Amino acid sequence: MSIFRKLCAITLFSLLFATPLLAQPIQPFTTAALKAAQAAGQPVLVDAYASWCPTCRKQAPTIDAMAKDPAFAKLLILRLDYDNQTAEKRALGIVTQSTLIAYDGSKETGRSVGVTDPGQIRKLAQSALP
Repeated sequence: MSIFRKLCAITLFSLLFATPLLAQPIQPFTTAALKAAQAAGQPVLVDAYASWCPTCRKQAPTIDAMAKDPAFAKLLILRLDYDNQTAEKRALGIVTQSTLIAYDGSKETGRSVGVTDPGQIRKLAQSALP
């Protein structure tokens, strides 16, 4: 087998079998999406976001980066619209914007309010992962 064919075979194998898991984009929060993920035992991070909130804007780059990070590929990130989803935030016990809630299935594994440190946000999200 020529060197060219060997390289092609290795490249093809790498593309087919060594592709890392792709992370999920941030989804808009719906109660149905949360319940479906919880019923499936999926890890979830709920982000109570308000566009006018400076703390939310400081949290956003870390959360956006996690949504693209293969280490968080199994994590479903649901962004709750703090200003317009009043019933949903009440049902989750959210009383202020910049609240983050992590779930491993239906079990809440952690909650934070106003935390902007990337390490702490990542640690909270990791608490939901199996």
